[in-house]
Amino acid sequence: MYAVIVPTPGESITEVEIGSWLVEDQQYVEQNQALAEIESDKATLELVADVAGKIHIFAKEGETVMVGSKVADIDTEAIAPEGDVSPKEEVAEVKEVPLTPKEENKAPQKREVKPEHEHIKVTPSAQAVIEENGLHLEEVLAGMARIQKKDVMQVIDTPLQSTLKENIKSSIPKEDEVIPMSALRKKLSQRLVSVKNETAMLTTFNEINLHKVMEIRKQYQGAFQKKHGIKLGFMSLFTKAVSEALKHHPMVGASIDGDQIIVHHRHHISIAVQTPKGLMVPVVRDVDQKSIPEVEAEIKDLATRARNKKITLDEMEGGIFTITNGGTFGSMMSTPIINPPQSAILGMHNILERPIAEDGKVVIRPMMYVALSYDHRIIDGKDSVGFLVKVKQLLEEPSLLLSGLSPYETLFDL
Repeated sequence: MYAVIVPTPGESITEVEIGSWLVEDQQYVEQNQALAEIESDKATLELVADVAGKIHIFAKEGETVMVGSKVADIDTEAIAPEGDVSPKEEVAEVKEVPLTPKEENKAPQKREVKPEHEHIKVTPSAQAVIEENGLHLEEVLAGMARIQKKDVMQVIDTPLQSTLKENIKSSIPKEDEVIPMSALRKKLSQRLVSVKNETAMLTTFNEINLHKVMEIRKQYQGAFQKKHGIKLGFMSLFTKAVSEALKHHPMVGASIDGDQIIVHHRHHISIAVQTPKGLMVPVVRDVDQKSIPEVEAEIKDLATRARNKKITLDEMEGGIFTITNGGTFGSMMSTPIINPPQSAILGMHNILERPIAEDGKVVIRPMMYVALSYDHRIIDGKDSVGFLVKVKQLLEEPSLLLSGLSPYETLFDL
């Protein structure tokens, strides 16, 4: 018998929630098959079978379990059934399920599937129990995209289920939808509230003229994409600018540990990524040691895997500063909230063409407002404002990203 143990997902994580089981109790599972989705306060990850055999599940969906606890056993001596099929092959279309109660001495009636229920899948075992007990499909849906036998049995074993559901329905307008809050979003809510309550958060603003950045992207985009296989975006340039600015203002990347200040010298930059489960912040490590193509490729890879739930918690730990880009959604200006235990976060916003003064003339330039939220307990105004001004300078003259100095400063060893 092999014990399925909740692995350690990352530092400071002590408990997780069983989001959903992807297999049924007593089902034969293959080695490396995904067993369940587990949710922590930072990500949704898959629990994978290390061995093949018949699984016996202990933990229920929605249950909070401690890291290191046993949630299932796999009987490795069990023999795979002949003609064993994967869960996807076993699933039957919902059109096969009767949607009206079974009348006595009559065959169960069927009716057309509602459009909003066409995506629902029902396992053969669940379908059989539904037919035997004359249930209505809506009694067992409960927002699930896949109905299993255990779900139907729960309805049968709970006589008050229908009454409770009717009471809930009567108190919620028909046009409203009730969505359970995931463990990730619940923890995120707690963290955001704690930041507002426990930090002296201030925000400073500036604007960046992205004319030169736009010009060099246009000029070198084809050659860059041909050589590196990816497009040259804005995020890699901003990430490198942040890394360079941190060299001049290291306190912006510091953090508080009790009554001590920790100044970090490795530039691990967190990049906020919007996913279906909520906001995640994978980390690009040692940005100061990497080239623009390397940073661009890593950001793309981390963002893609975060959205596809393939990111690991180790890849979201250790960041010293966060960049978030509300401009992708059209935001003109906002005050981003610090990502603890970090002490500062940079908010990027929408790029709009606006008239500005240049050399005594009014010209139209692509402008972006940027915001730096910071913990005033350890970051003074001089550092916060100076940091944001440095980021502005580096992006308005991208050649400075080569060394952080102008050609004349290099010439004069300044």
